[in-house]
Amino acid sequence: MIIPKQVKLVIDKLKKSGYDAYIVGGCVRDLLQDKEPKDWDITTNAKPKEIQKIFPKSFYENKFLTVTVQTGAQNPGLKEIEITTYRSEAKYTDKRHPDEISFAKTIGEDLARRDLTINAIAIDLKLKIKNSKFILIDPFEGQKDLKHKIIRAVGNPEHRFSEDALRMLRAVRLAMVLDFSIEEKTAQAIKKNASWVQVISLERIRDELLKIIMSERAANGIELLRQLNLLKYIMPELEQGYGVSQNKHHIYECYDHNLRSLDYAAKKNFNKYVRLAALFHDIGKPKTKRGKGLDATFYNHEVIGAKMTNQILVRLKFPKKDVVKITKLVRYHLFYYNVNEVSDSSIRRLVRYVGPENMEELLQVRMADRIGSGVPKAEPYKLRHLKYIIEKVSLDPISVKMIKVSGNDVMKLLQIQPGPKIGQVLDILLGYVLDDPKKNKKEFLEKEIKKLGKLSEKEISSLAQKSKKEKEKLEIKRDEMTKQKYWVT
Repeated sequence: MIIPKQVKLVIDKLKKSGYDAYIVGGCVRDLLQDKEPKDWDITTNAKPKEIQKIFPKSFYENKFLTVTVQTGAQNPGLKEIEITTYRSEAKYTDKRHPDEISFAKTIGEDLARRDLTINAIAIDLKLKIKNSKFILIDPFEGQKDLKHKIIRAVGNPEHRFSEDALRMLRAVRLAMVLDFSIEEKTAQAIKKNASWVQVISLERIRDELLKIIMSERAANGIELLRQLNLLKYIMPELEQGYGVSQNKHHIYECYDHNLRSLDYAAKKNFNKYVRLAALFHDIGKPKTKRGKGLDATFYNHEVIGAKMTNQILVRLKFPKKDVVKITKLVRYHLFYYNVNEVSDSSIRRLVRYVGPENMEELLQVRMADRIGSGVPKAEPYKLRHLKYIIEKVSLDPISVKMIKVSGNDVMKLLQIQPGPKIGQVLDILLGYVLDDPKKNKKEFLEKEIKKLGKLSEKEISSLAQKSKKEKEKLEIKRDEMTKQKYWVT
């Protein structure tokens, strides 16, 4: 176990001041699993005001007896170390916050009020800063549960969850992140008291849900939420698809299909927008289903699904930009494309509706949808061809609009009226810029306009034609390179 010097120094100062000090919580769990902790927590019998006297560079802004010490470390996980006074908590009327918090006297009392056995292990450092020995304090056999990959509540699980209902979601999240299973009595307590999550702030639910969604086992996490009766209190719209059959185009039921799509998105390590859109993309199907069996229809399910997605994300307090983006991905996931059937203008419209910055993610949602439907290939030829067309229509056109002078500049400098000569001059200037982009400067181009003004109409026409041919060659070359990029012909 490697304990950072900043942590050792904090513990050393507390002990030299006559207080107990132990490393506790998730960082101990991480250390026992040979992982580098993201943050560090220390518990002590020193009161908050006493801690602040020892550490002048600290702040105390909460009612949970936690003082944050600023260490000045470069490592983000060590810049701040939280020190919490031993706590003993009483009744939780709102299933989230203790009615009152009182000081505990021993580390044993403090560990007894923690949520899970794997989080109720403490390290007692026998300090010599360079060569410190340690003793593990593990009254609830958290090490044993770590070894056997078990999530178990400390003591009576119903009591633990009644103290803080968010712990039920945290148990599911840790089971997914750590690839553990939830012990039977703990699972039964969650299932029995799942309705308690309704008193938790929606922001806290959102944060735990996102951590589940962003885990490698995201789909398993959503299914576990359903099995433990939690999903119906968080996203009942999603659970409505459970057991709803589809048609001849799908081999899986609605809910199962959504989870399989999410599973693919997680395995490909797609971002949160794609994962959530994959999970919600067919959420509108149960409401739009008409008919039965292989010929059932789901007309406008993408439109209804987008509205439902918006409602879910707003309800869970997602940032507005996330709501807009994910809702768009759901709304347009059903776009139609077949090689040589859909025009470039149709693709331009799709890009305009979805936003060029969202197109790659839209295609990733489609890939997740395909795998979730049971087809073998996520990216068939026609999807690669669509990528080529999207890039093709999204590229800036090679035109005189690219250069730093306009037709008005040509007329002004040459003192001529509108006519074909203006376009010819601009075509010639474009040729110069395509040949050497550094020449795209107004001062240089204005000098060239004056030079061209001295040439005959025949000479200008010849130069303009030559420039147009070079432009065509460049367009063909650019198109060939784009085709090669996506392996299309």
